[in-house]
Amino acid sequence: MRNILYLVHRLPYPPNKGDKVRSFNLLKYLSVENNVYLGTFVDDPHDEKYIPIVKKLCKSSYFEKINRKYSKIRSLIGIASGDALTLSYYNSLSFHDWVADVVNNNKIDAVVIFSSAMGQFVNAGLYSRMLVDFVDVDSQKWAEYSDQKYFPMSWLFRRESRLLLKHERFLALEAKHSFFVTEKERDLFSTYAPESALKTSALNNGVDLDFFSQDKIFKSPFNSSEDNFISIVFTGAMDYWPNIDAVIWFVENVFSLLIKRNSNFRFYIVGRSPSQTVLNLKSKYIFVTGTVDDVRPYLQFATVVVAPLRIARGVQNKILEAMSMAKPVVASLECVRAIDSTDGIDILAAESSMDFIEHIEFLVKNKYQAEKIGRAARVKVQERYSWNSNLKKIDEYLNVDEVKDIL
Repeated sequence: MRNILYLVHRLPYPPNKGDKVRSFNLLKYLSVENNVYLGTFVDDPHDEKYIPIVKKLCKSSYFEKINRKYSKIRSLIGIASGDALTLSYYNSLSFHDWVADVVNNNKIDAVVIFSSAMGQFVNAGLYSRMLVDFVDVDSQKWAEYSDQKYFPMSWLFRRESRLLLKHERFLALEAKHSFFVTEKERDLFSTYAPESALKTSALNNGVDLDFFSQDKIFKSPFNSSEDNFISIVFTGAMDYWPNIDAVIWFVENVFSLLIKRNSNFRFYIVGRSPSQTVLNLKSKYIFVTGTVDDVRPYLQFATVVVAPLRIARGVQNKILEAMSMAKPVVASLECVRAIDSTDGIDILAAESSMDFIEHIEFLVKNKYQAEKIGRAARVKVQERYSWNSNLKKIDEYLNVDEVKDIL
């Protein structure tokens, strides 16, 4: 069996947000035929109880708790060093020491880096065996953030975009191969790093089709006795700025008009750690759940699932999960473009607030069409988004290079 060093910026469990869904499924896949040496940070105290689950998948593992407030201060202090804030945020001497110990005491055949921030822990001698899962072009995410902010945050985010891109280009050039979540993200990165274009490819996300199945029977989480109750559901981590921006925009530009036209609409914002701005949205028509044990009941009983993201990088797992449960989804155009889906057949794309309103009202008034779109969505996910079939693409790059072991 191969020995694989797998470095992840956030504990890959529970799979309750996009990056953790991907990193956990990659861990599961790697652990089947390899000895996995996992190093990861734990940034949420509530996740600590899941460490034993992750340990069972690993030959050896290291979990370092990270204090978000302290790390943010440390990253800001790091401005003086000229490094990207992302690198300073995760930099840790103890983590460096653990990686060095693993490498010195084990023959590491391959290194898999999940997110660019973890590349700082890899010794140059391992670059020829290093695979990087960038997932998205994070540097461009910061560039988009800068367009949404005023000075000085706009300046800070532009700085982060520039320095993080420099780091991404370095890793991609040194790595054996790099992956992005879609061909679109891969092509975008190639425009900024043409020197590495031949060493990058797309590694699509997937869905646990058995877990997110329309055949599961749940109790309604809404507990509403109101007649003609119409539920609109959004799922996602609610301390993540693109999700926060999405629900605020949706409430102000879509839902506020929908409720005037039909007072039976209810909007459910389902996800962990809602920010204060999200909590402030609560009303008799808008519900903010916070952390839930299971999002599937909310999806199953949703009339419509929405994904009105204005800042969207790559494939949105929240969309695939809703589609897997045969729900009609109305999503922003950029989200739809990121997945192999057909507008009007298995999903509805919206480019404006009026598009969202018209699509949602159409689905409510045409139950048969809504169910037809939901069924087509499930079929699309079954055909295109199986985790196992997608992750198999990484196998050819895990073969050990015939190079002298210099460690």
